[in-house]
Amino acid sequence: MTTKITNKWIKSLFVIHFSLFISVALTSCLDTIILPDDKTVDEDFWKTKEDVASMVNAAYAGLVNEDVMTRLIVWGGFRSDELVKGAVATGAIPDALEEIAAVNMQVTNTFATWAPFYSVINRCNIVLERAEAVMEEDPNYTESDFQSDRCQMLALRSLCYFYLVRNFRDVPYTTEAFMNSSQEMQIGQSSPEYVLGQLIETLEQVIANPSCLRSNSYTINEWRRVGWMTRDGVLSLLADIYLWRASVLHSQADYQRCIDICEEVIASKRQQHVQGRNELELKAYPLEDGNRAYGNIFGDQNAEESIFELQVAKDNPALCKYLYKYGSNSSAEGYLKASPIFSSSAGAPNQITNSNVFAAQDLRYYSATFTSSEEVHDVCKMVSSNSIGSKTQPTRASADRTYGSFDQNYIVYRLSDIMLMEAEALNQLLRDVDANASEDETKEAEAFNDSLKQQMFNLVEAVNTRSLQQDDVSSYAMKWDTYKAYTKGAWETYILQERLRELCFEGKRWYDLLRFNYRHTEGVQYNRTLGELIDDAEAANTDVMLPSIFDDMLALATRGRPSEAQAIKAKMRNEAYLYLPIPNSDINVCPLLRQNPAYKSGNTYEKNY
Repeated sequence: MTTKITNKWIKSLFVIHFSLFISVALTSCLDTIILPDDKTVDEDFWKTKEDVASMVNAAYAGLVNEDVMTRLIVWGGFRSDELVKGAVATGAIPDALEEIAAVNMQVTNTFATWAPFYSVINRCNIVLERAEAVMEEDPNYTESDFQSDRCQMLALRSLCYFYLVRNFRDVPYTTEAFMNSSQEMQIGQSSPEYVLGQLIETLEQVIANPSCLRSNSYTINEWRRVGWMTRDGVLSLLADIYLWRASVLHSQADYQRCIDICEEVIASKRQQHVQGRNELELKAYPLEDGNRAYGNIFGDQNAEESIFELQVAKDNPALCKYLYKYGSNSSAEGYLKASPIFSSSAGAPNQITNSNVFAAQDLRYYSATFTSSEEVHDVCKMVSSNSIGSKTQPTRASADRTYGSFDQNYIVYRLSDIMLMEAEALNQLLRDVDANASEDETKEAEAFNDSLKQQMFNLVEAVNTRSLQQDDVSSYAMKWDTYKAYTKGAWETYILQERLRELCFEGKRWYDLLRFNYRHTEGVQYNRTLGELIDDAEAANTDVMLPSIFDDMLALATRGRPSEAQAIKAKMRNEAYLYLPIPNSDINVCPLLRQNPAYKSGNTYEKNY
């Protein structure tokens, strides 16, 4: 844990600068974080390089805020099949979680709030608007410094907007900085296609900027290598956005761009790799060996294969409360537990007998959940800081973190995630072989498909094999003979399953399922807001026709709650139900905002029983 301890005092500066220079104000339409609402103070502030650094650090600190972290967990994990509500029966949080689980969400639900993300967005916008002028005030703040800060703020802002689009669909998009409560903030929603286009255009410009930070600018033990949004982090975010847009719009060009970007990230990680650190280096991918992976990635943290981690100086109350325990009392369980799909027999401690996720030799089984005789288990990943022992004798890590010092970083992107993104995109480029095609055309298509399948196989099997108890690399040839014959649909299922095994409880699963849904959905109008679609229907005197949800996606999303699955499926009627309601408090003060039609009828809210 050397890296974590050595740099903890530096990471604490994020929190210190945040508390010194930032105050909170509620504006007319969106929550924002601003400097003190005093013109004189504002003018006195933007004078030095250190002033800019304070605001840049504050933007990063905003992402580590408990409200943001909580939503990363609930939005990305709890809405899927991997997490269920724990035994905490009553209270505001359990009630809000129960509404989400029952697809009976009210517009006042605490998790249907976007304010924490807009707070970070506004911090980024403030730096982007004010930092450039500091070069005239302080000669120590150079053009290179400004461009570096600018790249980071554009990337963090884009990350926040991407989370908002994936959870609310139609969101207000602004690049204007709001510095005081008297500014006009009546901003309506933009279509998700427009927002994604803006994010892609912005991030493409960022990676073309030579001042965009590069990971290899820092040593392997320097936290800023993964704690700041470097070029690898920007590329990872850009690949994720292209993959999302490609899935919605069925765009071959977007899939190809995602693949190209993933290859660039993988090449960068290869170039940065430090030899002799016991990585598996299977198929030339510098992945941590399976029995060291958990301890390095989630124990020591900031591992070599990590790309972007939200740095926690002392405490991560969101992870603690939701995955470990919500109170300091030793018997207080967390709000969430692993769903029954991770359950196993209470027999031999090293034997998996009833898991829908892990095979018997998969070491990730021992670091995902704790054993239990109950149907649901406590989450182990990110709760324990211990390793899983050796490959030959794996053991479950203990819950050795304490309630008051739950200093676990939150990983946004790491190498295995990027590898599986690329495999997902490659699969969508497979060609259909026309039965009426000529022999030469058929051979060409089959050769093309075999080439893509080989690339997919190398990526997915490298991730999978590093986590097996037996490093039987020779089995590659045998496995390839099997997977070469897989259809496009079989490959899609295979990759989706591997992402669950590798990335469970890391806030990825719900978005994986949404991409899966959109790839099998026609008629999505992502260039129109739901409000515009309602207006179009009213003008034509017809009902709003939204695409239905893919049955196979619903089957996966509800399998973590088998007793409620049929009722949930009946309520999830169309695309609107994939998204959260717009915050009711903002609609009350901003007439330009339109509520998601899944959560209201006319101007009156109705529970969607």
